[in-house]
Amino acid sequence: MILDDFIVVTKTGLFCSYGDFYLDPKEIVKNAVISHAHGDHAIGGNLHVYCTEATALFMKHRYRKFAGGEFYLKNYYQEFELNGVKISFVPAGHILGSAQVLMEYNGVKYLYTGDYKLQPDKTCEPIEFVTADVLITETTFADPGTQHPVAEEEILKLNSTQSNIMLGAYALGKCQRLISLMNDHCTEKRILVHHSMLPFVKIYEEMGINLGKYEPYDRKVMKNNLTNMVYLVPPMVFRSYFKAINVIRVFATGWKHLQNNNEIQLYVSDHADWNDILFTVDKVKPSQIWTNHGSGIQLKNHFEGNLVVKLLN
Repeated sequence: MILDDFIVVTKTGLFCSYGDFYLDPKEIVKNAVISHAHGDHAIGGNLHVYCTEATALFMKHRYRKFAGGEFYLKNYYQEFELNGVKISFVPAGHILGSAQVLMEYNGVKYLYTGDYKLQPDKTCEPIEFVTADVLITETTFADPGTQHPVAEEEILKLNSTQSNIMLGAYALGKCQRLISLMNDHCTEKRILVHHSMLPFVKIYEEMGINLGKYEPYDRKVMKNNLTNMVYLVPPMVFRSYFKAINVIRVFATGWKHLQNNNEIQLYVSDHADWNDILFTVDKVKPSQIWTNHGSGIQLKNHFEGNLVVKLLN
């Protein structure tokens, strides 16, 4: 029997009282099961952290000695137990080391997706599907009007200009994916990477991911070369350099409102869109869908009369 309160929303995050653990807690807790290392899912300071190796490496870089008390590193599909709840990680395809969390209790399987994507990405493990009784899915882009373009085609937009480009992107996941995409599809571009992004890039390489050619940003190099340079910067730098001259401003994101005032609109998303979510539902074959991390109302309306859809947030 599915337990309606197996996962409940608290101010601290998603809590499983049966196993006494939190999924991606927002505040410090005793037992934290972490899906991936983005800051809105992985805070520092938890006493016991259960995650993949890559997630731990990213967290330890970001938070240093405040990353957490004890880290318990788990391979994909390696089963462990917390207070009677069986848990294993399944590749989510979001960023390197990202995982869906499969939980089983009293014979019922609950699958928490965390953030996930279905698009191919050479820089991380591809998503894998498992069946579950309850699918707890992110709904960041759960809107029938949202369909992400193919990233390999979208990146070709950068070839439309020879002007230097300031390319804004998240430092973890998006940055590395863009480096790889540009090496494959924008071969005339010379890629410069902001210093704050380089440690994450190095961890990718340490984990065996070949991103291709790039180099640390050098102001003289950028100044002396007026064509075909791409300077990858994190969002804060992108926003603070809004008056930068002699560059075309581009920000890689799936959000339309973040494309405003950019000379080139680059829709590269690391989340599932509407069709991807429906495909995932078909693969997981749940009896119920619980939505999280975005509005699930469109999904609820879509499955009305066919599947129970519960909005967690």
